[in-house]
Amino acid sequence: METWTLGMHWVAGGAIAAGAVVVALAVDALWGEPPVGWHPVAWMGRALAFFGQRIAPDEEREHDPRSFVLAALAWCGLAAGVCLLAAWLQAVLLRSLPAWTAALALGLLLKPLLAWRMLRDEVLAVQEALARSLAAGRERLSWLVSRDTAALDAAQVRESAIETLAENLCDSVVAPLLWFALLGLPGAALYRFANTADAMWGYPGWRGQGAARRHWRWAGRWAARADDVLSWLPARLTAVLLLLGGARQVSGRELLRDARSTPSPNGGWPMGAMAQLLGVRLGKPGVYVLNPRGGAPQAAHVPEAVALARRAVRTLGAAACAALLAGGALEWWR
Repeated sequence: METWTLGMHWVAGGAIAAGAVVVALAVDALWGEPPVGWHPVAWMGRALAFFGQRIAPDEEREHDPRSFVLAALAWCGLAAGVCLLAAWLQAVLLRSLPAWTAALALGLLLKPLLAWRMLRDEVLAVQEALARSLAAGRERLSWLVSRDTAALDAAQVRESAIETLAENLCDSVVAPLLWFALLGLPGAALYRFANTADAMWGYPGWRGQGAARRHWRWAGRWAARADDVLSWLPARLTAVLLLLGGARQVSGRELLRDARSTPSPNGGWPMGAMAQLLGVRLGKPGVYVLNPRGGAPQAAHVPEAVALARRAVRTLGAAACAALLAGGALEWWR
């Protein structure tokens, strides 16, 4: 009887988690992001900004172990708080609500930790702005990337938009859902925190203006490496999902070459897969080139890239639900 009861709990948990994934993706598709005041990522950002201003130095230092240690401790403390809160919320929902209500509530909590609709809309907005004028396209792209867009030509604007789409497909969709499937709401929350910390602390140079200007060479190292570790598997899964939805033959050897050419150990996988599927060249001058035999991106390549990413999201949602339900069923029969 005890084994049967545990099995039934596993089945129910798998069904609830699968339902939560469906709810999160549906809410994202219908309504997008919640208001900033209610957005947990915004709360994470405020906490990171508070500690970052007090840890990172306002001058460049060649060696700064103190900033590194303090930033690592702050990251671990904040991450622990995020995980504990997410675990508590998940436990309360699973213990106190009927299965279908728990799935709905858990999906609503999961939704802010992923952002497919916003990513899609922002990338398409770059192409729409570029159709009006090069200046408008550059200005809109500056909302998405940290690099200087003032000197980019039209093809380079499209390159940057497609790269942003591919890399953030991993960061904003695939990784949160994968970690949710593996570790529940705490896993998704931890990943979103780590990715936010990397965006705010992980840049190895100057950030901010005026009195808030700080240098992150040492203070940001822990955040950058933690994000690399947590993104390792999702980045490769993102490449696989893109390849499953593409119609073009892709060389595994060339994809591996592209993946190794980027400074990031992860970004080259989804970007390289996207470049080869579109048959275009992507890159940053003097830094890396992906699919060097490809042509410059044309206007039609941006919506084509969005369509590839959309198919990857749908495949991942279906696979996550099937895996969670199948795992529950196998445990029950065992």
